[in-house]
Amino acid sequence: QVQLVESGGRPVEAGDSLTLACAASGRPSMSYMLAWFRQAPGKEREFVARISRGSITYYTDSVKGRFTISRDNAKNTVYLQMNSLKPEDTAIYYCAADFRPAGLASGDYAYWGQGTQVTVSM
Repeated sequence: QVQLVESGGRPVEAGDSLTLACAASGRPSMSYMLAWFRQAPGKEREFVARISRGSITYYTDSVKGRFTISRDNAKNTVYLQMNSLKPEDTAIYYCAADFRPAGLASGDYAYWGQGTQVTVSM
């Protein structure tokens, strides 16, 4: 079993930066494919970024160049550095993990955190 706990979400203004963290427990995080998803009010959960065991990263187009996903296996933690935040980035951000090679769909991930709210105002 894997437990994921996100932190770092808060209200910010457009253009600000924010870093989210997700701490994993139950098994060394080096075993995981790790990802961030987000869900805005009234919308479906969407893929944001993922990082493989070998730290290969992939981003959805809307965050490329602004967001950076990284992992610290010694701390069993994955981060999402978010720069130049926009109001459309407002959402609950979820950390996800799986031991198998995982893609961009939420169904690819077996383990989820509870989410952390990011609100970006004009």
